[in-house]
Amino acid sequence: MSVDLIRIVSRDSPMALAQVERVRAELAELHPGTRTEVVPVKTTGDKWMGDLSAVEGKGAFTKEVDAALLAGEADLAVHCVKDIPADRPLPAGTVFAAFLRRDDIRDALIHPGGLRLDELPPGTRIGTSSVRRSAQLAASHPHLLCVPMRGNANRRLEKLAAGEADALLLAASGLERIGRPDVITEILSPEVMCPPIGAGVLALQCREGDSDLIDAVSGLGDPAAHRETTAERMFLHVLQGHCNSPIAGYAQVERNGDMSLRAKVFTPDGKTVLKAHEWAGALDPATLGTSVAVALLRQGARELIDGIAH
Repeated sequence: MSVDLIRIVSRDSPMALAQVERVRAELAELHPGTRTEVVPVKTTGDKWMGDLSAVEGKGAFTKEVDAALLAGEADLAVHCVKDIPADRPLPAGTVFAAFLRRDDIRDALIHPGGLRLDELPPGTRIGTSSVRRSAQLAASHPHLLCVPMRGNANRRLEKLAAGEADALLLAASGLERIGRPDVITEILSPEVMCPPIGAGVLALQCREGDSDLIDAVSGLGDPAAHRETTAERMFLHVLQGHCNSPIAGYAQVERNGDMSLRAKVFTPDGKTVLKAHEWAGALDPATLGTSVAVALLRQGARELIDGIAH
């Protein structure tokens, strides 16, 4: 295919479209002569406001995007890595062409009264539908109450303003992307709120036969993000976690090239927390991901994950 024009498919949420604009800007810098077009699609996850596990939560935000790519309606898909299921392969005929430089992986607390997490009074209602967040809050702040809340970040901010919750937890990078860092009361360290696998990484996905396009966009890839994401996704793959599994973790490449992966698996009530943290040196990222998963399996992670309905 000619790469004079790249049709980019994405979810049609404001955040997803902001992510596409980042990709377009980076492409324009790398290949000034190439035109880009946006092909927005509405996904099951965006249309359905109930519990994601009820609509086969895996891939709820990706399958319509993948379908447009495979049907030839677009050439390049932009996904948040955290939305891409890791316990099964990518759709046949597609490949990752690049992982972009990683954004902030941390969660942000939004409290209209300006209180920090440790200052919230008992019974404060935190709006989140993330089992990862609610399990960790149950473990660290059992006096707080999680209330289910879905919808894109703008929608959740509206629900907060309408009094459906007293505070929100949202990804710091997402609030940056939609231009709303002003609402952040406190950015939580990964020790306080361990991030989801693939946090802050955008993946570019192409059809595997489009070698000219793959060559053209691979220059946007970030080597550290590639290593970290590979380790994290292998970790999740070995654990066979599903969308209702309270699994959290992140890999980090140090300046000298050494990499570590720390990860946790919780029961939804936060009463059981399994933890592992390993260093890899310059070890193959997939081996590190496998090793950390095995360390958690030795502690009983399989039974814990399988015991959660999904």
